[in-house]
Amino acid sequence: MSPPDFEDLYTAQFRKLVLQVNAYFGDLEQAQDVVQEAFCRALDRWKKVSTYEDPAAWVRRVAWNLATSQYRHKKVARTYLAKQREESQVGPGPERVALVWALSGIPENQRRAVILHHIGDLSVAEIAQQEGVPEGTVKSWLSRGRSALFTQLASRGK
Repeated sequence: MSPPDFEDLYTAQFRKLVLQVNAYFGDLEQAQDVVQEAFCRALDRWKKVSTYEDPAAWVRRVAWNLATSQYRHKKVARTYLAKQREESQVGPGPERVALVWALSGIPENQRRAVILHHIGDLSVAEIAQQEGVPEGTVKSWLSRGRSALFTQLASRGK
């Protein structure tokens, strides 16, 4: 008995395998891709595969192994994405957006002083040391910065 012809095997088995794998995936395009990949692998090894008692069984096994592998990968990906979504942070509220906007509209040294003092909980002395300026300068930046913030926020509310 002569070995089967690859084209005959492909013609006889492709549609059947696609229908089987499609039932597994529920996605015709994905099933076609998997079966096509199985046949490509068979063609690469055709000298050996053609000597098997049932080359169609070899192609079917490869297709199912590929399908199972893809199914597992997608399952892992779905699980990972679900966990990522569960742990996601809630976006900033309107007050925070307004504060960031207002801070961006005041001079840099005032902005830095206000942030370090009110958000970073640094004392006036600590800010002065960090910035290399006298404490009076930091107090001035804080006073002017708070006034500028008030003006910015008041203008946004109108």
